[in-house]
Amino acid sequence: MAGLLFYISADTARGTDLRTDNSLLRLSDVIRQRSSQNQAAQTELAELQGRVDELTAQQNLSPAESNRLALLQQQAGLQELRGPGLTVTLNDAPPGATAKLPGIPEPGVNDLVIHQQDIQAVVNALWRGGAEGIQVMDQRLISTSAVRCVGNTLLLQGRVYSPPYVVKAVGRTDKLRSAVDADPTIANYLGYVAAYGLGWKVQESGDLTVPGYTGTVDLHTASGQ
Repeated sequence: MAGLLFYISADTARGTDLRTDNSLLRLSDVIRQRSSQNQAAQTELAELQGRVDELTAQQNLSPAESNRLALLQQQAGLQELRGPGLTVTLNDAPPGATAKLPGIPEPGVNDLVIHQQDIQAVVNALWRGGAEGIQVMDQRLISTSAVRCVGNTLLLQGRVYSPPYVVKAVGRTDKLRSAVDADPTIANYLGYVAAYGLGWKVQESGDLTVPGYTGTVDLHTASGQ
């Protein structure tokens, strides 16, 4: 029976290792693969949208119609935005980090990495502070954008990012900073910065640029009884 089992296994594998079949990818590997595909698709979409803009410009729109179209594109986050603003950078603690304050317990794995709620707290605080536009990593956020984390990586609009995480916002810097300073979730995060050395940097700029959104803006909804 043992000999028959080895024969069947060898015949089925045909020289490959059944326990490390490449089709059985980890979820993180699948996400990264899809992220690369999405990035290529977004690049193609941006080129097509540029062509649409060229064709639109060739139409005989009245000045009022042109102004209305430009306003709607800006409100939707489809146009580049430039002005004063704030840049917030979050990062995992350095390798081998230990407690930096007396009386603080030694950290667990979850104490040393950036979590979804940390990035969400920064984004929400900047919106509350009157941000005219926000960029996370290299992508502009719009009304349908969602910040999600898978393990210790950020999943944003179909693409995957690793720390450090950079959030940029155009708006009045004093109001943006006040909103960040007043946020209780960020205050809790700063406790971990002090205790375990997580990364935190806030920079003001008099001339900050965030790109226009280049992904799809189509909405797909479902309703039930």
